[in-house]
Amino acid sequence: MYNWLKHPKAIILGPLALLLAVIIACGSSATATPVSAPPTAAPTAVPSGGGSASPTAVPAATVTPTETPSAMTKPAGTLNVGQKELGPYFGSPKLSGNPQIFVNNAAPVTESLGMAAFDSNEVLPMLAESWDISPDGRVWTYNIRKGVQFNKGFGEMTAEDVSFSFDQVANSEKHARASVAKEIFFAENGSQTIPDPYTWVVDSGIPFSDIPITELLTTPRSVTAWIVSKKQYDEDGEEEANRNTAATGPWEIGEWKTGEFWELNAVEDHWRQTPAFAKMIEWEIPEESARVAGFKTGNLDTFVMALDSIAEVESVDGALLMQVPNAAQSGLNFYGATYLNATDSDERWPNFDPSLPWVSDSADEESDSWQKAVKVRKALSIAIDRQAIVDELLLGFGHPNVLQGWGGPDEARYENDMVWDYDPEAARALLVEAGYPNGFDITLTAAIRGAPSEVEACEAIAQYWDDIGLNVNLQNLPYGTLRPQLVARTYQGATCHSVPIRSAPTQGFASFTNASPFSYGAEHPFLEEYIAKAQSSVLRKDREAAEDALARWNFDNVFAMTGIYVNDNVWPVGPKIKPWDGFVKQGDLRQINGYEYIQPR
Repeated sequence: MYNWLKHPKAIILGPLALLLAVIIACGSSATATPVSAPPTAAPTAVPSGGGSASPTAVPAATVTPTETPSAMTKPAGTLNVGQKELGPYFGSPKLSGNPQIFVNNAAPVTESLGMAAFDSNEVLPMLAESWDISPDGRVWTYNIRKGVQFNKGFGEMTAEDVSFSFDQVANSEKHARASVAKEIFFAENGSQTIPDPYTWVVDSGIPFSDIPITELLTTPRSVTAWIVSKKQYDEDGEEEANRNTAATGPWEIGEWKTGEFWELNAVEDHWRQTPAFAKMIEWEIPEESARVAGFKTGNLDTFVMALDSIAEVESVDGALLMQVPNAAQSGLNFYGATYLNATDSDERWPNFDPSLPWVSDSADEESDSWQKAVKVRKALSIAIDRQAIVDELLLGFGHPNVLQGWGGPDEARYENDMVWDYDPEAARALLVEAGYPNGFDITLTAAIRGAPSEVEACEAIAQYWDDIGLNVNLQNLPYGTLRPQLVARTYQGATCHSVPIRSAPTQGFASFTNASPFSYGAEHPFLEEYIAKAQSSVLRKDREAAEDALARWNFDNVFAMTGIYVNDNVWPVGPKIKPWDGFVKQGDLRQINGYEYIQPR
């Protein structure tokens, strides 16, 4: 449990490791002296050694998620939250896309079999009260929690609902881990059985690393598999189940209007935690200044905040700040280098275009075309002053990073030469060598995903590229507008893209494979081979060897996982509510979570 020191303006949280019991001084020093996060505790999912040790995956979960405060009174009042983007409400595991997936899980309207711990990377049980793994790491037995009721009157959750929900994910055309769910939970050479209403047994056919499995089990994440009522789907149909979802969370969806708000109603006598507030309204407010104004006038109790708004929040009498170290990581993705076919035919993905300066006409790493494209990508990377972005836009709440997916404790695994030195002169020279002395046109899009200063940082990158002669078409699109282009592999250009800190790099690899519905814009035979090795390695040493090979290759080729920075997050706490410092869940910390634990002051 957290042990924070009270202060008029700031509370420091350490949900990715042990708590830092530190006081931030009032006023501007809260931004001048950020607190760095301690190293995350090493995952306990798999043994670090090899040999003849049993390849035990995740230890069996046998405890309740947490000791939660019981609601002493009937829920009352309204909690108001400012969001950058909501879009229409979707609750179906099959039909949902971002940002709906994340908001549903962060609120939470929905719940999953497990949850990320409050103060470590440990996976705790939620809708599954425990699970067991066979010695060969192939068969997982999930013991489903008894007595959990679906909202909206659809009865008790059973293993049949769990199997149905995972099948919905596996057959989704939008869910970023659909291919992983299908490969593991519905393998052609495996099986899944329901021996009784509270037991689900999954045989994946071949052993898998625990990392891609627990990613689907745990919330809050945008890649989790959440559980919904099969009975509602059968009785009311797919559309009603999608728009008025019967799930198991402490909030249920009520009225909503696209582009305006989602109204969530508290679930009384919830099995895990009944909210103190009767309603929570998530307001879609794209403009930071409007969210700040809403907070200052008392219309918002908390909101997704840019770091440069800290001073404005501090000016509100009674307001507090909650700092979450190592909350997310931002990367730079180059789209179009999709060298694998979309089908078994000779067709390419729509965005494959070797006329793009950063795309080779060949996947052969020894070819002149490949080396020319590498020079372009390296020029674009070293033209960025990452430390300046951290200092000026993140106000010191973060640090530069090399590879997307290696943020947090895995950064210690970088080899000594793996660093992006800011060198605009060398960048211009590389462009000349590649045949672009006058630069070229490129589209750069900020993927708006709730991370602090994500748009401003992308604007800075556009300026750095302009300084070396590029003509940058900068786009700020709602993520709901951008994402379908990434899924369909029609987008050409680059994106600034924020993702959570991973429990291991393997957790995010699926989006760099040909089979994934979602794409980071780059596919290559080397990635297919080594990502498969990482995902299928039961022993930790084997998984890390594959991950390290991917890190080396991606750095040398400036290919698929270029990093920008790791950032802390800061959440504003309005004067009408108490800090919920002990109940911030691990997982995806770009947005606020733990709403069901927020109490009025």
